[in-house]
Amino acid sequence: MIILPAIDILDGACVRLQKGAYETAHKVAADPLETAHAFETAGADYIHMVDLNGAKDAKCTNRDLFVKVAAEISCPIELGGGIRTMEAVEYYLTHGISRVILGSAALRDPELVKRAAGTYGEKIAVGIDAKGGKVSVEGWIDTSDVDYIEFAKLMESLGVGNIIFTDISRDGMLTGPNLDQLAALKDAISVDITASGGIKDIDDIRNLRDMKLYGAICGKSLYSGSLSLDEAIALCREVG
Repeated sequence: MIILPAIDILDGACVRLQKGAYETAHKVAADPLETAHAFETAGADYIHMVDLNGAKDAKCTNRDLFVKVAAEISCPIELGGGIRTMEAVEYYLTHGISRVILGSAALRDPELVKRAAGTYGEKIAVGIDAKGGKVSVEGWIDTSDVDYIEFAKLMESLGVGNIIFTDISRDGMLTGPNLDQLAALKDAISVDITASGGIKDIDDIRNLRDMKLYGAICGKSLYSGSLSLDEAIALCREVG
């Protein structure tokens, strides 16, 4: 399993939210590029970045910032938030981003997912963000009646090989990941799964590693100091 430290961008600043609520945004780092450099130096295999403005406004609001970070570091970056068209997918993948995450667009436009996955393969991931097991979209503002497991099965059938699952109720709360929902998801699909939301400490990392997931996204735990990135990376590398 790999550790993906998170950098969420709102109005150009590094912030964290609680349960996806924009009104809870608080700054956690001075500069996105400096933060990315620090994660790279610590040995991160991948960095997870999110355009929070883009997720809410359905456009690539902070595009230039992400392209700049990608140009300045060698660590691969996966990026989500506001990517709703094939043109946006192509732009990011030809300007230094290693993997793009389709979220709201995946629910609204499955044909886009099929085209993107067919064209770019492993460079496409789908983010499934759920409240009470139902998929949420538009920066987590709207919740659908679509079950997260059924949606994941659909995404797999469209050629997606990487699912990022977030239990919104735990995101930014340091209450531990939703192991039950992750286990149910892993039983239902055969693609790579990345856990996100609620990760607090090294015990959470150990539990996720033992589930043999692809990755774990860590945000508030790293910024608050409840989890050491060095320790988390070392633990995951113990088992190859």
